[in-house]
Amino acid sequence: MESNQHPYSIRIFLPTGDPDGLRLVEKSNWSGIGVVFNRTNSKQVVTRAEFSRTGVYVLIGQTEDSTLPTVYIGEGDPVKDRLNDHYAKKDFWEWAIFFVTKDNSLNKAHVQRMEFRLIEMAMAAKLCKLDNANSPTPPTLSEAETADVDGFILNTLGIFPLLGLGVFETAEPRQKSVELLYIEAKGIKASGYEDSKGFVVAKGSQMVSTETPSLAQSMRDARKDLIEQSVVVPTGTCFTFEQDHVFSSPSAAACVVQGRSANGRDDWKTKDGRSLKAIQAADVESSEE
Repeated sequence: MESNQHPYSIRIFLPTGDPDGLRLVEKSNWSGIGVVFNRTNSKQVVTRAEFSRTGVYVLIGQTEDSTLPTVYIGEGDPVKDRLNDHYAKKDFWEWAIFFVTKDNSLNKAHVQRMEFRLIEMAMAAKLCKLDNANSPTPPTLSEAETADVDGFILNTLGIFPLLGLGVFETAEPRQKSVELLYIEAKGIKASGYEDSKGFVVAKGSQMVSTETPSLAQSMRDARKDLIEQSVVVPTGTCFTFEQDHVFSSPSAAACVVQGRSANGRDDWKTKDGRSLKAIQAADVESSEE
């Protein structure tokens, strides 16, 4: 399932006037509403009417030994009971978001379908550590209901990234007009390209198995995450990417695949040897002309 590709507007309302507090998120021409709150103020906001509706929720936290967020995906009828339970029993999460409808039109089966699909997408993207112990079984819905629920999920996917949660997104297929860039070093070969989400290292690329002492800890953690998530698998003397993977920047991608400090704008090059830095400089010069 891909995110919307047509223009839309988002409205974020701050009921308390605090940009770090409760936020209500609405999308143009959509009956849903997203509710974002921090764990520290959950007891103050849980009395709102939105918490008493049926919906799907995501808990988000961060651990010191990983560059990936830890995420738990669930559903509640209403969400309030489940969120109160997680407040008491789950320690990792720092903030949460849940989606309900303004007309209370979602039922238990609908949100079970949403929970199933979001877990499925998070597992495929491998951009988070899932705290869910089990994968739920999808409920039985009519063809029409399934289409309606999947349409609702599609709208949530247009909101998650705006809130800093990109764990459900996979790399978009490379457009023919986007040129591939390459790194060949230490006996490995990797290819990638720039994308609206970041820098994508392509499936089949290789990553060195060793790290230099000067490599930043964040990059060491990123390499460890790739191995633990099976984004890369050992093949001979190196690791190979099993799927396209999005990095935050060309430099992060270059550091990870080479196991050393690197400037990605210098290291990623076309087949004829032009660096990403040179390409970007030429693009700026061309636009100015």
